[in-house]
Amino acid sequence: MSDTSTFWLVLVYQFPKGPDSRRVKVWRRLQRIGAVAIKNSVYVLPANDQSQEDFEWLLAELKGSGADGVIFESQVVDGMNDQQLRNLFRDSRESDYLAVRDDIKALIESLPRNTDDGVDSRYNETRNAVKRVRKRIAEIESIDFFGADNHDAAENELRTLIERLSDAGGDDQRTEKSTLDGSLQNLSECTWVTRRGVKVDRVASAWLIRRWIDSRAKFKFVEGKGYEPEKDEIRFDMFEAEFTHEGDRCTFEVLARLARENDVALQSIAEIVHDIDLKDEKFDRAETIGMENMLAGLFASVDDDNERINSAGVLFDNLYRFFEISQR
Repeated sequence: MSDTSTFWLVLVYQFPKGPDSRRVKVWRRLQRIGAVAIKNSVYVLPANDQSQEDFEWLLAELKGSGADGVIFESQVVDGMNDQQLRNLFRDSRESDYLAVRDDIKALIESLPRNTDDGVDSRYNETRNAVKRVRKRIAEIESIDFFGADNHDAAENELRTLIERLSDAGGDDQRTEKSTLDGSLQNLSECTWVTRRGVKVDRVASAWLIRRWIDSRAKFKFVEGKGYEPEKDEIRFDMFEAEFTHEGDRCTFEVLARLARENDVALQSIAEIVHDIDLKDEKFDRAETIGMENMLAGLFASVDDDNERINSAGVLFDNLYRFFEISQR
């Protein structure tokens, strides 16, 4: 964890006594902006300009409807430390992502097995549902302040659904694949963009990018919500990215195959990253659990995304060297 404690914005409000339908409206607004309840009518957000604006608009509405309230900033909220508060946010978003995953699984199960059954309308319905699921994931991403674990699983399952639609003949659907060609020769001094709160696949991919693709790469971390790249920006491991998951391959595997397809040491690392990221034990390497534990310790200790990439790079350098020696 960083030395500096997180500042939090706290909203405390109170309606006049008695039944009031406005309570439900306020509760829904609080859910949309990602606020977490500490106790009845006490909500918290990480302190930043957007949170300040969201709470101020809500407080103005509250006061305009006869309620009263106050916003204040604090490093301690109801005796809870930073980690406890962050866990509240993660738990809330993990539940949101889990609900999306359930919806996606239901959509996958609803697809007909036989494409000749005269059920085009069901495919059309599913395509429309995919758009709604994409929108919902983007909405959750925008309030996923601390990187909830179920996010990547939800994205993976949505990719599976898209692939199933494509395989079934959906002519307006395509698998989420890299849009750049297989040659990485002309990528230099680019800005590589990914979702903030980097973890296993993204830190590993960043290490690979700097080591074999773009030694002067700069990294930019953004919200996952519909980011449009600027000139000389390349997205990775995010929706509609130039480089991201393909089928059952994580982003690191895709990049490793394009950059150094015959590098046995790099392939060994790709197998480890795959199993940590996708949690499917496909390769079940003996080294996986140790690397997973070291990375988990790094992510728990370091919040800054650039620092995570730099520190993880040392781990991956040493692991690569280990596999190089092992091959001799």
